[in-house]
Amino acid sequence: MRALDPVDDGFVEREGVRLHYEVYGTGSPTVVLLPTWSIIHSRHWKLQIPYLARHYRVVTWDGRGCGRSSRPVGVEAYTPDQFAADAVAVLDETGTSQALFVGLSAGAMWGVHLAAYQPERVLGLVTICPAVPLVPGLVERISVPFEEPIEDTEGWSKFNRHYWERDYRGFLEFFFGRMFTEAHSTKAVEDGVGWGLEIEPATLVVATRALVYDVDSFRAACAQVRCPVLVIHGDEDSVRPHAGGVALAAATNGQLVTIAGASHGPHVRDPVKVNGLVRQFVDSVVPPLGHPRSWTRALRRRKRALYVSSPIGLGHAQRDVAIADELRKLHPDLQIDWLAQHPVTTVLAARGERIHPASSYLASESAVIESEAAEHDLHAFQAIRRMDDTLVNNFMVFADLVTDEPYDLWVGDEAWDIDYFLHENPELKNTAFAWMTDFVGWLPMPDGGTHEAALTADYNAEMIEQRARFRRIRDRSIFVGDPEDIVPERFGPDLPAIRAWTEENFDFAGYVTGFDPSAYADRESLRAELGYQPDEQVCVVTVGGSGVGSSLLNKVIAAHPLAAQRVAGLRTVVVAGPRIEAGSLPAHPGLEVRGYVPDLYRHLAAADLAVVQGGLTTCMELTANRRPFLYFPLAHHFEQNFHVPYRLNRYGAGRRMDYRESDPDSIATAIADEIGRSTDYRVVETDGAGRAAAMIGELL
Repeated sequence: MRALDPVDDGFVEREGVRLHYEVYGTGSPTVVLLPTWSIIHSRHWKLQIPYLARHYRVVTWDGRGCGRSSRPVGVEAYTPDQFAADAVAVLDETGTSQALFVGLSAGAMWGVHLAAYQPERVLGLVTICPAVPLVPGLVERISVPFEEPIEDTEGWSKFNRHYWERDYRGFLEFFFGRMFTEAHSTKAVEDGVGWGLEIEPATLVVATRALVYDVDSFRAACAQVRCPVLVIHGDEDSVRPHAGGVALAAATNGQLVTIAGASHGPHVRDPVKVNGLVRQFVDSVVPPLGHPRSWTRALRRRKRALYVSSPIGLGHAQRDVAIADELRKLHPDLQIDWLAQHPVTTVLAARGERIHPASSYLASESAVIESEAAEHDLHAFQAIRRMDDTLVNNFMVFADLVTDEPYDLWVGDEAWDIDYFLHENPELKNTAFAWMTDFVGWLPMPDGGTHEAALTADYNAEMIEQRARFRRIRDRSIFVGDPEDIVPERFGPDLPAIRAWTEENFDFAGYVTGFDPSAYADRESLRAELGYQPDEQVCVVTVGGSGVGSSLLNKVIAAHPLAAQRVAGLRTVVVAGPRIEAGSLPAHPGLEVRGYVPDLYRHLAAADLAVVQGGLTTCMELTANRRPFLYFPLAHHFEQNFHVPYRLNRYGAGRRMDYRESDPDSIATAIADEIGRSTDYRVVETDGAGRAAAMIGELL
């Protein structure tokens, strides 16, 4: 699932070659993201498109030979002149008279060609790590023949058409490993290899043979360029020499920005910086329309906090509202704005909280999670890796907001994008930042084998390195729980123990339920208030705020008639939540289906039993209210399979069940066994919200 879908797409045909294009946004001017070498299609711009389309109109297309475009035959079909002519055809088809162009690597050649020979169409040109014939290539590449068979298969010797015929994947893994030499680039390499496998080696051979632009002709083209030019190049580029970027900037009278420590794909590894550079360039060429602005002297400003609550489930919203209420008690003049998305906004709106208008620009993380789920199966770690374009988009929304509006405090509750990209771009921090989470450490699922174990360890190692280098980013790190709640695992081989590291790097607030269980000690009165009868055995079934749990709801609904035969007076209340259509679920006598239920924890406190997914919040609400419950962790969800059960075991709470091994009859049996059972759970603290607020409030 993409962070942003195009407003228009289609094909344009030129001399028998069909080119698939997409248009995003409706602003002005138009920014064209050019194709590059045919090894990858236009999806490589995924971390730029949502951000740029929020400010401009964006046009992309798959270059000939890849993606959804045609694979023409013959070297003459892939020359720089052909790519430049394709650009003109796409401009005409999309009604684009003029645009600013952005090209990666080989895309710089056709970008220069357009600027030189179609100057009326080109307002400006950005090139990223340009592959241009102005300087010799890397020494280790020059001596490697492309056409001749060679015995050596190490290093750049893989850049050989005969090797591609034998081991194309091996070449792709090598090439993208050289494109992304920065540490912790596993996702970038994985994407590149996956996209490269969509293209036939024979097609790439032909496209590579055509990547020749006579040096004198190219210099002549550079001399013809009159539009503004920005060259962005990494000084550790392991595919094309940094000197090429220096030479191109000089030849076009352009500006050079060197990204120290970057290799050949900074738009992927440093998207926040590159996005900002592109926007600054576009605005310098075509200044945006002026808007009235105001500025308030610092001492006249009201205290303001920006609160970002994770949208994956509703649990964060419940505790964050409770913490916000406690913050206001400490600072009555504090204005709290929320940068939030559905379903969190459902809770916030019901409470009358201030939702910042910029929230409308956020891409839905819940929708991505739902799109990644199968039948009660969600590989949470991989899903988060695959939503990289969503996370970059949402951080850019945050970055724009806090650049334009002053805040005294930022609070992020598992806002992973904000924490990660602030550590990657520490210069963007301009106020106090408090970070909260209820788990620490990515953990591999057993069936992921050594590969997944290596990936999770790499992600953990990056986080540990970020925190060691830039401790100043978080002014307060708060673990929602106690040290004893942390799993007894290591971050990975040769990495610290999770609990020891967390104790060194976090403060502990205890658990935050968002309510006081003692208020519901009189269950008879509570049940009467909620409409539950004394002679009923109430079973509440809920799966949280996402749509991932629909399979579990259907299976428990199928179990209801069987359970009703074993439990006298059974009343099953199924809560579909805000993202599952209540009318889509089956009906049975004695069973009712409800949509979103505000203050669901009150119904859980009144229930004789609950059947839930494996999310921490709902399970801890039931634990706090000392209610028996069955919980079904999502398959491949590392948090629900490791972090949550470990904490629940500490509290002696809940009965864990396996969705795959549970049919309606076994679920009905478990309901009959557990309903109304007395519990002896460890007591859940009730002052967590106040403790967290006190820690955060010190920053104000």
